[in-house]
Amino acid sequence: MSSNSDSPPARDHRAAVFATFLGWTLDAFDFFLVVFALTAIAKDFGRTDAELALSLTLTLAFRPVGAFIFGLMADRYGRRIPLMIDLVFFSVVEVLSGLAPNFATFLVLRALFGIGMGGEWGVGASLAMEKAPTRLRGVLSGLLQEGYAAGYLLAAVCFFFVFPRWGWRPMFFVGGLPALLAVFVRFRVKESEVWERTRQTSWSGLGRAITSNWKLFLYLVLLMSMMNFVSHGTQDMYPTFLPRAWHMSPQQRALVTGFSMVGAIIGGVAFGMWSDRIGRRRAIVIALVAALFVIPLWAFAPSAALLWVGAFLMQFMVQGAWGVIPAHITELSPDTVRGFLPGFAYQCGVLVASTAAYIEAVFAARASYAVSMALTALTVFVLGAIVTAAGPERKGVTFGAGAQPAPDSMDSEPTLPIKR
Repeated sequence: MSSNSDSPPARDHRAAVFATFLGWTLDAFDFFLVVFALTAIAKDFGRTDAELALSLTLTLAFRPVGAFIFGLMADRYGRRIPLMIDLVFFSVVEVLSGLAPNFATFLVLRALFGIGMGGEWGVGASLAMEKAPTRLRGVLSGLLQEGYAAGYLLAAVCFFFVFPRWGWRPMFFVGGLPALLAVFVRFRVKESEVWERTRQTSWSGLGRAITSNWKLFLYLVLLMSMMNFVSHGTQDMYPTFLPRAWHMSPQQRALVTGFSMVGAIIGGVAFGMWSDRIGRRRAIVIALVAALFVIPLWAFAPSAALLWVGAFLMQFMVQGAWGVIPAHITELSPDTVRGFLPGFAYQCGVLVASTAAYIEAVFAARASYAVSMALTALTVFVLGAIVTAAGPERKGVTFGAGAQPAPDSMDSEPTLPIKR
């Protein structure tokens, strides 16, 4: 019996989803501290905004390394142990980032943080989605993914209260909290029953399982490249855009970005839930197309009040599309490589999109942040919708059932019976 029905083995899914949500929240919190404090850190090290944006690029570029290492461990040794190791690792690196004596050290630490950040999502998502009841997979997917938006919101709160009083360095010391989450995982989260039934017993078997799915892997990399351009292209430089275009104080931009993340959380959960009814791809495409109509209000708002509305609606749509992703790509991945394939493909997509902040900063120096971000958003929303619509879908597949249904068309249902 699948652990993803409403059977007794699925009853512990709450702890797994909570741990994964909180881990991704703290991961994103640590990442967005740099986004908020970018100008201050650059000034402290005597660098330009574009040069400091390179640290964001490095973090994103090293995420595939973490996904590769921890993803392999997750499929070979289980989900829990790699998740605990990863939580402690990126917590230590984050605290050290606040102690960096120079720009070179800061860059090295942000690259190491990227390894930890890359490892958390794939391991946590496979654990949470394998334990989630099938009928709740979409809404829990949205909740899980919006840990990212919750982390952004917490970073805004931290920036609002800590930065004006003590500067940027103490903010990173809060990043040691994920180490405590490892204790929760150790004592409250049980191992994935799906992994226990479908685990590979040798490295060679795992390698063959991975290479046999190379076509799926390439599609997932393309999909996640577009989705990461959608996310990072609308988020990473936004706190820099606000003081440049609107001359906002640190507190004001923290409030605006924090408000936008409220929209992100609502959108992620709403579209995740909706995807259980209309399908994963259709929900993503609708969110991205709707986001196109928000671009003028988001980038060229004629008043501060409308700027707030545009920021809220933009992240409602962007993270609405993202809320479907954990369920969508874990459903596409076979049981034996679910710890590795979705996470590694996701982070390879991050690598492709890691230049988003740098490109926007360079182009903004020649035009404006508003024009730069608007053109980026327009391009990636259209491409993201096309790539999503052209791909496969396996909504509602039963994990651990021993077979995967063939990809369906956008208007069809899965070919295998689904346990509810």
